[in-house]
Amino acid sequence: MADQAPIVVVGTGLAGYSLLRELRKHDPDTPVVMLTADDGTSYSKPMLSTGFTKNKDADGLAQASAENMAVQLNAEIRTHVRVVSIEADRHELVVTGEPAGEQRLVYSKLVLAWGAEPVHLNLAGDGQDRVYSINDLMDYRAFRKAVDGARRVAIMGAGLIGCEFANDLRNGGYEVDVIAPDHRVMPGLLPEAAAAAVRSELSALGVGFHLGTVVERVDAVGDGVNLTLASGEQIAADVVISAVGLRPRTEPAEEAGVQTNRAIVVNRALETSVPDIYALGDCAEVDGHVLMYVLPLMACARALAKTLVGERTEVRYGVMPVMVKTPCCPTAVYPPPADAEGQWQVESEGRDVRAEFRSPVGETLGFAVTGDYAVEKQALARKVPAIHSE
Repeated sequence: MADQAPIVVVGTGLAGYSLLRELRKHDPDTPVVMLTADDGTSYSKPMLSTGFTKNKDADGLAQASAENMAVQLNAEIRTHVRVVSIEADRHELVVTGEPAGEQRLVYSKLVLAWGAEPVHLNLAGDGQDRVYSINDLMDYRAFRKAVDGARRVAIMGAGLIGCEFANDLRNGGYEVDVIAPDHRVMPGLLPEAAAAAVRSELSALGVGFHLGTVVERVDAVGDGVNLTLASGEQIAADVVISAVGLRPRTEPAEEAGVQTNRAIVVNRALETSVPDIYALGDCAEVDGHVLMYVLPLMACARALAKTLVGERTEVRYGVMPVMVKTPCCPTAVYPPPADAEGQWQVESEGRDVRAEFRSPVGETLGFAVTGDYAVEKQALARKVPAIHSE
């Protein structure tokens, strides 16, 4: 029965739609059903932190409706549907949310591309309804509505997303305060000199930083909120963004016996531990790597598309620098492996930083460039090794 069943893809974000675009290059006709918990609108998730700079609201960032995508990709797309359980031995999904309620859906192959959930902090206070996580276009639409007429935005988190939103909101004319526990921005991504350059340029743009502390309370005050920090400081805001990280979605795959670790564990062919179930994107740990960036995702989509049409293909990563969208301080980084031995060699002048992570024998294993040096990212990329197998 599964042989005549469709390929089922769960998720219509960048991972799901990119996979199906690649699949249709090889096979225009095999039946595909896509399931999504949202409205299925196609959009580029990285663009969510550029909306104010580009003067685009949620509709402006939307690229195509689910109906249009269904026609483009020759697929059935079911919106506002959630997976209740996976019965792998029967090649069946139990789904809910459709007008008919709970239903069963048989698959030949199942692809999990359902992304990651924002980490939600357990904060004291009665102002939680003014705290927004922005992880998809529907979240962004709700945030744009909330911030209309506001002028003060507090951002919890100074990672890549927090810094990108800080720059974007300042470009949109908002007062911005960033609160984070580390004493520098993007601590897991940038070496200290590069992080200092980004923070300095964001500060010059008017972003207020409150680092080395966390938000303990969010209390409603009129139409806004008051944030109480662990440092004792008080910050008034109209709206709060929570950008403290993402947690890959693993349920209900885990309940179905699929191996998970930090995310859904897959090999280089994007195969899980259960036959005919695959995963890619933010929910997947590929050969030991959880890479929540566009270029690795696209490489996985190209490889998995071939596998799904019968040509088992392992993903091969090239050197994929991460571009940080902080236009006040252009930044690109290729982090060295976590276990790499060596040290950073830094050349800097103001916001312009060139940092290379070199091994004891002088091999460049990673780099970070900011400001005017950011144009050197491709030249530096040619010097470093691609992501290796573990």
